[in-house]
Amino acid sequence: MGLQPLEFSDCYLDSPWFRERVRAHEAELEKTNKFIKELLKDGKNLIAATKNLSAAQRKFAHSLRDFKFEFIGDAETDDERYLDASLHEFSNFLKNLEEQREILALSVTETLIKPLERFRKEQLGAVKEEKKKFDKETEKNYSSLEKHLNLSAKKKELQLQEADNQVEQNRKHFYELSLEYVCKLQEIQERKKFECVEPVLSFFQGLFTFYHQGYELAKDFNHYKMALQINIQNTRNRFEGTRSEVEELMNKIRRNPQEHKRANHFTMEGYLYVQEKRPAPFGSSWVKHYCMYRKETKKFTMIPFEHRSGGKVGDEELFVLTYCTKRNIDTIDRRFCFDLEASDRPGVPVTMQAFSEEDRKLWMEALDGKEALFINLNRANAKREGSAQLDKIGFTVIKKCISAVETRGINDQGLYRVVGVSSKVQRLLSLLMDAKTCNEVDLENSVDWEVKTITSAMKQYLRSLPEPLMTYELHGEFIVPAKSGSPESRVNAVHFLVHKLPEKNKEMLEILVKHLANVSKHAKRNLMTVANLGVVFGPTLMRPQEETVAAIMDLKFQNIVVEILIENHEKIFKTLPDATFPEPISMSVSPPNAPPRQSRRQGQRIKRPLAVYNLCLELDDADSHSSPREDTPTGSMDSLSSQSPTPAFSSSPSGLLDGNHLIMDSGDLAGWTTNLPGQSRPSMVSWMNTPSANPAATNTASSTFFFPNPATGSDRTVESIAHRKARAVYPCKAEHSSELSFQIGAIFEDVQFSREPGWLEGTLNGKRGLIPQNYVQFL
Repeated sequence: MGLQPLEFSDCYLDSPWFRERVRAHEAELEKTNKFIKELLKDGKNLIAATKNLSAAQRKFAHSLRDFKFEFIGDAETDDERYLDASLHEFSNFLKNLEEQREILALSVTETLIKPLERFRKEQLGAVKEEKKKFDKETEKNYSSLEKHLNLSAKKKELQLQEADNQVEQNRKHFYELSLEYVCKLQEIQERKKFECVEPVLSFFQGLFTFYHQGYELAKDFNHYKMALQINIQNTRNRFEGTRSEVEELMNKIRRNPQEHKRANHFTMEGYLYVQEKRPAPFGSSWVKHYCMYRKETKKFTMIPFEHRSGGKVGDEELFVLTYCTKRNIDTIDRRFCFDLEASDRPGVPVTMQAFSEEDRKLWMEALDGKEALFINLNRANAKREGSAQLDKIGFTVIKKCISAVETRGINDQGLYRVVGVSSKVQRLLSLLMDAKTCNEVDLENSVDWEVKTITSAMKQYLRSLPEPLMTYELHGEFIVPAKSGSPESRVNAVHFLVHKLPEKNKEMLEILVKHLANVSKHAKRNLMTVANLGVVFGPTLMRPQEETVAAIMDLKFQNIVVEILIENHEKIFKTLPDATFPEPISMSVSPPNAPPRQSRRQGQRIKRPLAVYNLCLELDDADSHSSPREDTPTGSMDSLSSQSPTPAFSSSPSGLLDGNHLIMDSGDLAGWTTNLPGQSRPSMVSWMNTPSANPAATNTASSTFFFPNPATGSDRTVESIAHRKARAVYPCKAEHSSELSFQIGAIFEDVQFSREPGWLEGTLNGKRGLIPQNYVQFL
């Protein structure tokens, strides 16, 4: 049962039961006061914890933003570049999330803490003051009454009358105060319900708003996550292929280091101990030097280097060699020694000590020493000789294997990735490559040969050719376009180079690539996407003449070349290339693949990047009536071969979000997260834009944008782009009346930053409108 109501008429009776009911009401208010006090304490702790969490999240985001992966070699694949940029994207995501969390913490203070404190202070505090007055007046009233009743009846009538009037006046004042107190008690009992619940409701509304914004961000992040997962898988696949090649090379070098000596401009190089003579009685000391010798010029270079002293490098010494003589142990108390004499110090030989007798023989042979032995150090460059040839039998082998695969196993999962038993593969190869038995082998109808045996035999045949199908000579030229340039320039370059191949090589390559394109069409069942086929056939069709770790690091670019061949096989093999070689690809100009344009609404994309929900942009009236549709990417997510790698810049351009603008800063690649127009590649930059709290910061961002200088290849600050011209590097079709439509090469006048993030304003053919910032290049 709840509290009993306080009747106003009971104030005049002031019965014990009335007092008991008043005390019950007072106890309930005291309980409410304690509850609000505890709630305020917990709310403030919640705000403090939220701020601590926000600070920790921001520190975590800062750590993500500041770290950058280094890569081996002179360029990255697009997949690796997107992985690098992902840390900055994650940082921006957390930054945006923490901005919303700060708004939540502020709303808790404004909607929960302050209203409850105000209610506790103004309402419950007022009741406490009324209680004090009521208790004081009660004491005064009953003390006065007792004193009055104790008056002697013998007092004068006038005095008794005055005393009666005074008591009556005190009693009236007490009743009035009692009435007000009872009214206040009942009022606050009813008032406390909505005064307490309403702030808590506002708190939960703010909390759910925060979670809803997180949910919206998570939905938009899903696009980026899916694309990034493909990047991760592609990078992992390439890593697995590269690791096996590196391990194989390591084992080869471990078995015979000299046979795999790297070819360079030095005839011989390595460590030697050089005798340094000192004045008597100190004798001499032996100091380790790294020595290099070029036989053509007879120049001998040595640099002192001691591993144990932290790798300190000494001053280089260079001299022209006159002669080299072997030192016998009867002339010096050390083994493996020989003397050198420099042209500028005749008669003053320099004594050196090799690490072993074999090492000394190698040095003596390279230096034309008197007892030098001839050892061929260029075995690594010798051509691989194999029985496989691009002859009539070779074409028959490939065609039989392809026919069998397409007839029997085109839908087999892991086709070309699952390897056959080595002994069976060798036996099949020997039968196929023998002119007497080749025609007798029936691969299409025989159950004796598994599909994985046939595919392994075909790959083994291609690897057994004296040189790879795409030749040693053109290997480097094929790699170059895979490392840089736009998708179109890559295809053109590969197209041109394919037609430079020997006729038999090109014919065989066309047969094979056409088959691989057919395999990729069944990727939903065999799981062999274009990217996966690139991983398998990159090392099979392309191979550097010299096996080095640096060459193996280029395996991923070999894969990209094969992907380009598969995706564009009709154009490459059925049409002739341009008469001239494609223009050289500059490594310093701004990337040709623009990041996703910032869209003012969500909708269908045709041959352009996918735009995602942008929190800060308001829809125009015309847009507000159209229902949002799911974005439909037009490119294949199976292969990212047409994406550009990142060249190794001496000072890499970078992107840092500040408000609604992208500010470039050294050491960060987020600003270069490029995308090809036909592919779904949403960037978190497009949905992380929130209204800037500081307009001044926005203006600063606009005036401090960095652009790479195509002429010099270095970054330079462009103080302002107002009244500048720009050229379109990608076509664009307007999706709104405020946007401009244009083709590649269109020239825009009076280009300025727009208030909309990621957009510029410019004039084309007398019409002014919005231009996606990433679709143009400044002149």
